Amino acid sequence: MENQNRNITINIRAHQAQRDLIDLAAEALGKNRSDFMLETACREAQAILLDRRLFVLDDEKFQEFMAILDAPPSVNENLRQLLTEKAPWDE
Repeated sequence: MENQNRNITINIRAHQAQRDLIDLAAEALGKNRSDFMLETACREAQAILLDRRLFVLDDEKFQEFMAILDAPPSVNENLRQLLTEKAPWDE
């Protein structure tokens, strides 16, 4: 995401020591405070969401989920080709 497309403001309060620490880390990476904080927060948010292991479903949604898992896989010619051809480095 490019800087020129940013049109939303996020405000937070911090202690002086926290801001100084963030500034040092941003400087170490050659970034400004805003870019560093936004990139770091987004990376952590993605990791948290990708690391979710527990999904709570009601009975109806659970049955739908199980039906999808139990259904035979759809034909995927590209995947079949990928899995059956030799890798170029194996030839």
